[in-house]
Amino acid sequence: MNYQKLVNYINNQLFLYDNPVILHRPVFSGNEKEYLSECIDSNFVSSVGQKVIDFENQISEFTGVKKSIATVNGTAALHMALQLVGVTPDTEVITQPLSFVATCNAISYCNAVPVFVDVDKDTMGLSPEKLETFLKLNVELTSDGSINKVTGKKISACVPMHTFGHSCRIDEIVEICNAYKIPVVEDAAESLGSYYKGKHTGTFGTIGVFSFNGNKIITTGGGGMLVTNDTDLAARAKHLTTTGKKPHPYEYFHEEIAYNYRLPNLNAALGCAQMEQLQGFLKEKRTLAEKYRHFFEKTDITFVLEPENAVSNYWLNAVILADRKERDAFLKETNDNGVMTRPIWTLMNKLPMFQHCQAGDLSNAEWLEDRVVNIPSSVPTPKPE
Repeated sequence: MNYQKLVNYINNQLFLYDNPVILHRPVFSGNEKEYLSECIDSNFVSSVGQKVIDFENQISEFTGVKKSIATVNGTAALHMALQLVGVTPDTEVITQPLSFVATCNAISYCNAVPVFVDVDKDTMGLSPEKLETFLKLNVELTSDGSINKVTGKKISACVPMHTFGHSCRIDEIVEICNAYKIPVVEDAAESLGSYYKGKHTGTFGTIGVFSFNGNKIITTGGGGMLVTNDTDLAARAKHLTTTGKKPHPYEYFHEEIAYNYRLPNLNAALGCAQMEQLQGFLKEKRTLAEKYRHFFEKTDITFVLEPENAVSNYWLNAVILADRKERDAFLKETNDNGVMTRPIWTLMNKLPMFQHCQAGDLSNAEWLEDRVVNIPSSVPTPKPE
């Protein structure tokens, strides 16, 4: 197609008041300044304060979980989640190669090793069929859990990701992992406001993790959240992310080596205001996705739609080009004309620090890597007064 037609459509109809058009910008149009002022006036601006509690409660209510624990970022939340489910040094964690590097970094922080299983083309998330095949071929189920027959190491967790806010077939993944005694940590960093079979993403596994980075659907500047229905794990998460300090009105006694991972009250104040606007953001993003769908159905480019049985937040809209050559041409022409687009991530198994990791057949992930491009996905800027 003539990519200039898309550039004109984005510049002149979808994002008329954005110059340049970036991939995903934050929107602060609610009570952010008011809540920040309240936070400053309270003198509680670090990791203790009412806004942290309020933000955690808002996330719990929205996603339908019993407990939420706020952290400094999504990577810290994922690191904690992996430790909480029993990921220890010299074990392995199954995940997908098509992911942001934070997923594998968090596994590495535990001194564990990623094992890569392919994704499905339609969800871009971990494939239940490929997962089951990998486990049948490579794993022996013992009284201590699943042991990789190739490496001799225990598989201590599985981390599927809901790519760009589109749910993977998470119920099937959890069922398979339960049969092999493998806990599931959902990397739901990108999928706040997304549902699968009527249930919010991040709530199927033992623990789910969200991110509130500056480019997410809501932002706290930085920030992350663990969500779980296991109240004991939640209490343990709060303890470990608060430097392992034994609760006391004034004494400082730390019971173990732990982490300074709690979200500051200032950031939580932003989160509280953002959560009040989330339903509006979701509505605007579905409207934008529908406009893209209508535009691309008249072209030879495929617009990525929400998978079957899913309601996606359409955090980052994506298109699929014919091949890598077309992908690169698309990227160059859009970016040269002030419209920010980006390719999907380089596969994790191709990065130097993970090239040694075991991998199954990754043909779907490789196919997507050659073709997928993200396109501008912000909530549109209102007309200036």
